[in-house]
Amino acid sequence: MSDVAALPAVTLDGPETREAITRALARLHEESGRYWASLPTARFVAPIGSAWSPADHVRHLTMSVRAVMRGLELPPLLVWLVFGPARAPSRSYDALRETYLGALARGGKAGEYTPRPLPSDVDAEAARARVMAQHTAAVGGLVATASGWSERALDRCRLPHPLLGKLTVREMLLFTLYHNLHHVHVCASRLAALRAGL
Repeated sequence: MSDVAALPAVTLDGPETREAITRALARLHEESGRYWASLPTARFVAPIGSAWSPADHVRHLTMSVRAVMRGLELPPLLVWLVFGPARAPSRSYDALRETYLGALARGGKAGEYTPRPLPSDVDAEAARARVMAQHTAAVGGLVATASGWSERALDRCRLPHPLLGKLTVREMLLFTLYHNLHHVHVCASRLAALRAGL
């Protein structure tokens, strides 16, 4: 199976409600899992030229998802008190995507969410299984935790994002949804370029 053919087929048509967002997160995780599984293990753990390996992309996503989940594990009132109330209505999925892509175009980097390279002598099969199990647990945890928030709290409370500043919780979930899709597509594009010798 080619990398491009295995890309997630999930259509993200701007989910808005908590239920629609968490359902899209779960569905995208399932589709992304099929893409990552389509890569041979040696390819999954190897850097793509000088860029991250597919495993590194997944590990980065796991770190990001866990950070959001930790924020949502706090009571909404505490989140509201610590990070302040929302000052504007939540933006849409499309607006968050454009804001994030703009931040990347201005040189935004992963920063503290950059995964350390896997050791060169790592057991590739064991590393792959561990990376994917951790990612599955993180996404499942985020979906479960987000499901406990009310629609009102999603728009009233904010969480800090290292590139985008404070986002409402709804915006953070929408960002997380796009962020996961973005990294699958970045990885696939780099693998395609590597195969083409570009």
